[in-house]
Amino acid sequence: MTRQPAPVTLARGAYAEFVRVQGILRRESVGGILLLIAAAGAMLFANLAPDAYFGLRDAHVGGTVAGIDLDLSVGHWAADALLAVFFFLVGLELKHEFVVGDLRDFRTALVPVVAAFGGAALPAAIYFAFNAADPKAAAGWAIPAATDIAFALAVLAVIGSHLPAALRTFLLTLAVADDLIAITIIAIFYSRDLDLGYLGGVLVAVAVFAVIAYRFQGFLVSRWWAPWVCLAPIAVVAWALCYASGVHATVAGVLLAFAVPVRPPAGSDQAHGLAGVLEHRIRPFSAGVAVPVFAFFSAGVAVGGWSGFVDAVSSPIGLGVIVGLVVGKAIGITGSTWLVTRLRHASLDPDLAWVDVFGLAVLGGIGFTVSLLVSELSFGQGSPEDDIGKVAILTASVVAALLASVVLGLRNRHYRDVEAEEAVDADADGTPDKFAS
Repeated sequence: MTRQPAPVTLARGAYAEFVRVQGILRRESVGGILLLIAAAGAMLFANLAPDAYFGLRDAHVGGTVAGIDLDLSVGHWAADALLAVFFFLVGLELKHEFVVGDLRDFRTALVPVVAAFGGAALPAAIYFAFNAADPKAAAGWAIPAATDIAFALAVLAVIGSHLPAALRTFLLTLAVADDLIAITIIAIFYSRDLDLGYLGGVLVAVAVFAVIAYRFQGFLVSRWWAPWVCLAPIAVVAWALCYASGVHATVAGVLLAFAVPVRPPAGSDQAHGLAGVLEHRIRPFSAGVAVPVFAFFSAGVAVGGWSGFVDAVSSPIGLGVIVGLVVGKAIGITGSTWLVTRLRHASLDPDLAWVDVFGLAVLGGIGFTVSLLVSELSFGQGSPEDDIGKVAILTASVVAALLASVVLGLRNRHYRDVEAEEAVDADADGTPDKFAS
């Protein structure tokens, strides 16, 4: 009887998947740098010219369309409309992972999914422990639950970390699972005054979107203008109906993404399905415009000098967010990964050590885009509690980035050696030898 090899935690996986992950991480790191610039600009603008900044953010644009009140502030347009584009991409990535990626295999998905749950549950519990006595403050329990992959990758780009293939794949898969948790939390816990009529309209619009996407996939892929003419109007209708239904409008982006086919049509000679084509076309807008603009209008907080900053970070809300992101994420992700490894009688990839997992977990403490959104949903944009939450999010993200830079930076020489080994293709078959097995 052949003995099965012991399972390996954070194994490299297939080379094709690694190449795909590399491409995504490279594009996300550029978006992360733009995100940092937008956030820094917002803080400067909000504190140097607060009247101008908040006047712009709170200016209203729009009106009533087909009975739906779309008279929103610029800040709300950024959070509700532009972030829907970001969540559409998140949905495409989720569907890809579940259909053809790492999450389709239970054994491969187990570690990053459990790590994501641990990395969301412990920070939320820590926040709640600090704020349990105040029901209003406790509403922000989900703020430290999210990880911002773009911000994290920007940090990696700055410190020049040569992460091995297994860590890069784990980071992306962890972020995808983390996004799924965040989407579920927003959809379930931050819906307000549900209107079943509008909600039914959302489902009808998504169904029509899916029929067109699947039935005419070849046509939509072969002509660059076709998705904008055939799908974009339906997506806008679905978004507006979702906004009116009481479910946060960004959830429409995820539902629409789930309605896009990942695989090319049967018998087609196309290299990619519609999901891959849309991801390639929309990601530059999301990373270069949608998310930075949201960050600009969301990250701006009038701190009120050093005393205001100290008051914010030392308040129960501030401590809950900071300790949750910096400590909770590190312990939650590392502890969950270690526990699953022990229970499976598995071992880490021999090129890795637990300090590498810890460094990645500390990096997971960078909770920016979704954390800012959840703060607004919890407390209301511009409220005193929201301002405290945002100051804490920015502070925690900076602290987590610095700590991760130290931990991962100390391992950079080892990472460079592993990266060099992973590039060796002695038999010249197009697949590096480390990935052959």
